[in-house]
Amino acid sequence: MSKHRMIDYRLRRNTRGLRQKGFCLIALALTLALLGCRSMSSHNDKSEPQIPVATDLSLIPVPYSLHRSAGYFTLGKNAALGIHSNDAAAENIAHYFSELVQRTRGVHLDLLAPTSKDNNTQSGIDFVLDPRLSLKDDDSDEGYALTVATGRITLVARSAHGLFNGAVTLWQLFTLDADANLPLRIPCLRIEDHPRFAWRGLMLDPARHMQSPEFVKQFIDWMALHKFNVLHWHLTDDQGWRIEIKKYPKLTEVGAWRRPAGAAGTDANGQPVRYGGYYTQEQIRDIVAYAQQRYVTIVPEIEMPGHAQAAISAYPELGVTGKNPGVSHDWGVHTVLYNVDDSTFVFLQNVLAEVMDLFPSKYIHIGGDEAAKDQWQASARVQARMRELDIKDETALQSWFTRRMQTFLSAHGRKLIGWDEILDGGLPPQATVMSWRGSKGAIEAAKQGHDVVLSPDPDLYFDHLSGDLPDEPAGRPKVISLRDVYEFNPIPKDLDATQARHVLGAQANLWSEYFPTDASVARATYPRAAALAEVLWSPVTAHDWNGFLDRLVVQQARYRELGIGYAQSAFAVHIETTFDAPHGKVGVKLANQTDFGTIRYTLDGNAPTPQSPRYTGPFETAASGEIRATAFAHDAPLADARARKLDPLALLHRSSGELRQCHPNSGVILRLPDDTPVGPDQAIFHVDLFDPCWLWPDASLDDIDHIAVNVGSIPFNFQLWKDIKSVVTRKPLKYPAGELQVHLDRCDGDLLAAVALAPALANAGTTQLEVPIGHHAGTHSLCLRFATGKYDPLWAIDWVQLVPAH
Repeated sequence: MSKHRMIDYRLRRNTRGLRQKGFCLIALALTLALLGCRSMSSHNDKSEPQIPVATDLSLIPVPYSLHRSAGYFTLGKNAALGIHSNDAAAENIAHYFSELVQRTRGVHLDLLAPTSKDNNTQSGIDFVLDPRLSLKDDDSDEGYALTVATGRITLVARSAHGLFNGAVTLWQLFTLDADANLPLRIPCLRIEDHPRFAWRGLMLDPARHMQSPEFVKQFIDWMALHKFNVLHWHLTDDQGWRIEIKKYPKLTEVGAWRRPAGAAGTDANGQPVRYGGYYTQEQIRDIVAYAQQRYVTIVPEIEMPGHAQAAISAYPELGVTGKNPGVSHDWGVHTVLYNVDDSTFVFLQNVLAEVMDLFPSKYIHIGGDEAAKDQWQASARVQARMRELDIKDETALQSWFTRRMQTFLSAHGRKLIGWDEILDGGLPPQATVMSWRGSKGAIEAAKQGHDVVLSPDPDLYFDHLSGDLPDEPAGRPKVISLRDVYEFNPIPKDLDATQARHVLGAQANLWSEYFPTDASVARATYPRAAALAEVLWSPVTAHDWNGFLDRLVVQQARYRELGIGYAQSAFAVHIETTFDAPHGKVGVKLANQTDFGTIRYTLDGNAPTPQSPRYTGPFETAASGEIRATAFAHDAPLADARARKLDPLALLHRSSGELRQCHPNSGVILRLPDDTPVGPDQAIFHVDLFDPCWLWPDASLDDIDHIAVNVGSIPFNFQLWKDIKSVVTRKPLKYPAGELQVHLDRCDGDLLAAVALAPALANAGTTQLEVPIGHHAGTHSLCLRFATGKYDPLWAIDWVQLVPAH
């Protein structure tokens, strides 16, 4: 057969016993719809699933079962949607679908109510709730059946959630191309679909940088269009308390605000900056209701016993020392913990009581991670409490803490979920574990009989960059690529079939230390979230990396229509050059991360088109002008064209992202934004927190007069706990206030030059330093590092330019 697959025409549901008014007409309409498309084969193919590899079916995630047949449904200007249920949820879904189609395709659908006399004859599209719908291997309430025939589209589900999921799939069928002109043609097919995992989640972190309520709603919309169903909302941490608690107003009066570190903490008038915010209970109720309409459950997280500095700043008596530590402007592992007095548990239970009133979710997340026990160990009061309770050590004390919260939540009909540290010291059997330190916690918990959610670092930590292009935004530079996410297996191989049943699913986390804006969150999320959506929804047998990339071409067009500023790292072309100065030639090598699409380029300054020269391998060209390149698939550009100047001066320039780190395997390497100025001109420093040191290997120093280095400093706002001992400091050799050192060939080699940092000390932004190097012919490696005798502030390189003598 061709790519058009055969359809199973049998209506897989028992219609007997339904008493809805007009049901006989509905059943007739369904039967006619099923007979409307001509089969490509005369026999019934019952194998499951059947997923066509076809560019005209760009569905993400792919459905459990999809059968193609000949023909198309044509959507004209007089189309209508019939609602065959008296359930208000079905009507709401129909409105949602019609508004989405209107917004993205400009197509108006008349909605026909269940009592409309025209409902069964003129609708063209039917939404049907049928509790007796039977779907293969589906024990969820999220499944649906979708039939597209030449004269009718019929969507059937046994629950409103399933109807919503089917509506999302139908919307994707309405957006298979960029042509919004009527009539639209949708291929005839039969889909029977349901999810692989029950927990399909993303986590938002407003504690570090708060996202607006409007953005949270928008984020929920995007989730729903990928069939995610859990939003884990990280509402409290050391850097901010984001949820209004009526009984404890200081949590938001004090704990919701901090002063940023460094220059960003002072305004133009020299006054301290107040940074933060919180969600009122009215806003939270509104967001929760909005999420419910998109069939997304919000799971709130209230951190304990660690990551509690913001709360303790509001109420110092909750802490171990009784002192106000201040709301933190630092990232990392803090040592401020709640104490274990009964009064503190009264506080936490009162907080959770208000949280449960706001969030109807079955699960309440209590954190539990990175609770550094230093304060507990040093506190005579805590140690006395441990002896009183006959608790042997601080790990067991956290277990006791967790059990006490579990008992409280269980008494209110809720389930506790926490990060995998809650396993340490023992865990009540009702608790669920979210495994972040790799998959080890999930394996241990599942073997003990606990339900688990996979959320491992780095696999599903989206604060890791999605690519290694030199101009990637701020984030953690260990790349978690689109393919890394697509190849993630939510079922650890160490679990047997029985243990694997405890895996509820997985989620990706968007820790926001380096995502200060809504746009930066969106870029970090998509398209990697699309890959995770397919992993968590679609059957394993549908796993097809190349097919996913092909479908992502259309998905990116949907993103543009929806206003999602997604990352282009997967398809953007990396332009690598080598400069042959004596001959005035440039070697050019082009590639993209996925090796997908056809790369085309220009050398005349114009943007590449599908007719531009095709890249077939490395080539040489003259050292002048610029090269522009992008990849195409189906004549559509996969990313914005990238450009690189080819003149000699530009070829002797390296950004900090293009330089190598001196200790790539032993440091903590980050891409950090300059703390001022904030905006599009803000520098991004690629820097090792432990030892800020950069290498330019094989630099041609022929005819080079000096080196220009653009440098800046940022506050060392990192709580490294015990790792602080790994931070390297160097004493200046020539300039007591600090210097930039350049070594020849090796970092322990000859000191080529040292220049004073004095010109940069008073500059809030970056400063260009001139480094004279004398005459050094030939090719040499350059090692650049700072010597100030301290690690705060953190000095970093923005870019380096070799400057010829002529």
